[in-house]
Amino acid sequence: MQDQQAYHDARRKVEARMGFYIHLAVYVVVNAVLVAVDLSKPGSTWFYWPLLGWGIGIAFHAAKVFWPQRGGSFTERWIERETEKEMRRRQGT
Repeated sequence: MQDQQAYHDARRKVEARMGFYIHLAVYVVVNAVLVAVDLSKPGSTWFYWPLLGWGIGIAFHAAKVFWPQRGGSFTERWIERETEKEMRRRQGT
């Protein structure tokens, strides 16, 4: 059972990394096209706005995937803490 849980956790981490790399590849391709379109036309440049906005999203995605998280994510820790509180409340302690 413990081996199965370890496998599941490892697979989930690998899938999260793969999701990030796919997201990064799409970001690079789409923004390269946007830069090319923007620079091919005279006038003001605007390509840096989507580059910056989406880049912030990429940074948050990278942080979620690659930064070590003690005890799981914030959401998982919160759910666990609230579940324990609810169990204590139901038991009357």
